[in-house]
Amino acid sequence: MQEILIVGGGYAGFYAAWRLEKRLRPGEAHVTLVDPRPYMTYQPFLPEVTAGSVEARHAAVSHRRHLRRTRLVSGSVTRIDHARRRVTVEPLDGAAFTLPYDTVVVTAGAVTRKFPVPGLDEQAIGMKHVEEAVAIRDAILTGFDRASVLPRGPERQKLLTVTFVGGGFSGIEGFGETLSLATALLRRYPEIAADELSFHLVETRGRVLPEVSEGPGRWVVRHLERRGGRIHLDTQLLSAVDGHLVLSTGEEFDTGLLVWVAGNAANPVVTSRTDLPLTAIGLVRVRATLQVEGEDGVVPGAWAAGDDAAVPDLTSPRPGATTVPNAQHAVRQGKRLAANLIATLRGRAPRPYVHHGLGVVATLGLGHGIFQYKRLVVTGPVAWLMHRGYHVLAVPTWERKLRVLLIWVSAVFGGRDIVSLAALAEPRRAFVSGEAPTRA
Repeated sequence: MQEILIVGGGYAGFYAAWRLEKRLRPGEAHVTLVDPRPYMTYQPFLPEVTAGSVEARHAAVSHRRHLRRTRLVSGSVTRIDHARRRVTVEPLDGAAFTLPYDTVVVTAGAVTRKFPVPGLDEQAIGMKHVEEAVAIRDAILTGFDRASVLPRGPERQKLLTVTFVGGGFSGIEGFGETLSLATALLRRYPEIAADELSFHLVETRGRVLPEVSEGPGRWVVRHLERRGGRIHLDTQLLSAVDGHLVLSTGEEFDTGLLVWVAGNAANPVVTSRTDLPLTAIGLVRVRATLQVEGEDGVVPGAWAAGDDAAVPDLTSPRPGATTVPNAQHAVRQGKRLAANLIATLRGRAPRPYVHHGLGVVATLGLGHGIFQYKRLVVTGPVAWLMHRGYHVLAVPTWERKLRVLLIWVSAVFGGRDIVSLAALAEPRRAFVSGEAPTRA
């Protein structure tokens, strides 16, 4: 049988494996998926996880539950040697080993792009994985608890200051959702006044949400500022040492929470640890059929999709344009890749990936949102409902759709859950220290 090896179980990798399971004939091919995490993160839900509107486990789609005929290998691919048709895998425990293959599918996913800002590694947290979103939520809740017993002053102000760096979709949605959470918390913390909250968003460009046109982008800035947010455009973060932020505008302030969402970078296994052909910016060069393309044409047995692939955008009038790295494209590319791979196994020609955008929709907090499709722009509660409707349909499997929908419905009657689980980071602390249990 053909041995198909998928590097990465994110959107493109998960959907490629899922579709291959459904369409491969018995004995036609064997599929292996390698990923250090046992689940696919549905990243559009992460901003709502930070706000407590979605349970963390519901933003994770289990590989083993849904990929029942795929061999799952828990580990990270550290090298792709296509000349020898093998990859090197580094497991969580034990020594590294190699896996042979006939066909490789590169869907390793992007990593958070960082810059050499002093103090960034020590102070910041990303928002690309479930555990990061949970930590952000817990940091805000814990900050309120700690600030509520302190007198007004620098220490209290720092705990009530939250800063996001990056004005793309992740940054804007995360900023809007956490601002909504903090505003709602004021009703439960009479010790804290609304004017004490300090939410900052820092963006190097002169606008936010580059996926929408300039008019809606300006509306988002005005909307967030009316709700108490501070938006710093054309501004860079110069230092974050000890939580003291220094901006390129000269402004300085302390922050208790620093969230870095300033874009993505290609996975290191793609940029420097493979012999597959790359573009000038370090992405795998592919045709519109998602087959890897070298100087002499298609590279046999090599496919790529998602954030690490430079997929030609056939719907763009601009020559040489590639698809933007987002979930909408990654999901559909994963499905098209699986169909094309099966077609080539059966001697048929693969079809090019063509996808016309469905528009963009973003949540800006509970009851707030924005949607744009060409010249049509919808804002407010209607756009927020459109966001929820789209994503409850888009999240894979009916089991996950039902769980998320039930959480949203229960929140209508029960409100947000505002309990911090920050102690999960040190689950043995009470046992080791011998602390007495708190009684109600």
